[in-house]
Amino acid sequence: MSEAQKQVWKGAIPLQIHLHESEVTTLPPPPPALVLAPRIGYLPLLISLLKPQFSTTLPPGVDTIWFEYKGLPLKWYIPTGVLFDLLCVEPERPWNLTAAYVINGNSKNVMNMSQTDQVELWGSVLNGNFETYRRVASKLKLGTFEDEYMENVSSVLVKSSQSTGDTDVTGQLKTGRIPVRLYLWTVNEEFDDFEDAPQIDNWDKVSYINRPVEIYKEDGKYFSLNDAVKRILPEFFLENSFVTDGDANINQSGEEGESSSDPGSCCNTLEIAEIKLVRIQGIEPILDIPFSWVVNNLMNPEYFLHMCVCLKVSKANAVQ
Repeated sequence: MSEAQKQVWKGAIPLQIHLHESEVTTLPPPPPALVLAPRIGYLPLLISLLKPQFSTTLPPGVDTIWFEYKGLPLKWYIPTGVLFDLLCVEPERPWNLTAAYVINGNSKNVMNMSQTDQVELWGSVLNGNFETYRRVASKLKLGTFEDEYMENVSSVLVKSSQSTGDTDVTGQLKTGRIPVRLYLWTVNEEFDDFEDAPQIDNWDKVSYINRPVEIYKEDGKYFSLNDAVKRILPEFFLENSFVTDGDANINQSGEEGESSSDPGSCCNTLEIAEIKLVRIQGIEPILDIPFSWVVNNLMNPEYFLHMCVCLKVSKANAVQ
């Protein structure tokens, strides 16, 4: 376990959660709940912490909470840290959310695990306990990327220390595909400060892109985060030499369709967008960082790498 992985699991966001005014049945209204929410967790996992805070103001039968930020309902299946990175380009601390309760039935188990393991697994995510998570998650038989990459990196570093050749190689090999979930929003206006960046006030402004990424290695080069972004978004960066026929035929919804680019011109330099922001786990890595390091250290517990990306697209290109 690397130091970066430890820090990712310790990452948390201070929340100040207010009960929605329509739910308030007492005077004075209950004070807001102050919660330190793990970045890798999900907002519904906080319900057990919030119920005691607001229980005296709720009618019987209420057992589920939904959250919103500035009137925008927050999607329960997006990790808390990703929501924060996406909606607070200029970080707000504490993050002020509103909670409302709804009456709901019992949910069914979605994993073929024992009840004890399910409780431990979700508890590890709720509490940011990496050791417990690794122990329970190993029963799911999910492959890890750490051993696959770090073994290669170590062997190359040993060899490179014994030679005077090119030291730019970081040991990445062509491996299985990396599951990436990218949250993209585009802007037309130029801005130098994130305080001036257009805010996301509607989920229609966000494109969800699930597109696997395969790490490639060329002699003397490594596959960087910048390469990965351009590989996921070939429609904005047509010069990307990593684009294959299969990837070029995938649109933003993840469905197959016709490619709008000429296969013979995939290596031409034609960028119609500028990368303004890439944020992962609250970090804005340099774009030249090896993508394998990002995967090894910043992946979420469900084995997806969540990336928030903002592109500046000129109005002329946006119309096209």
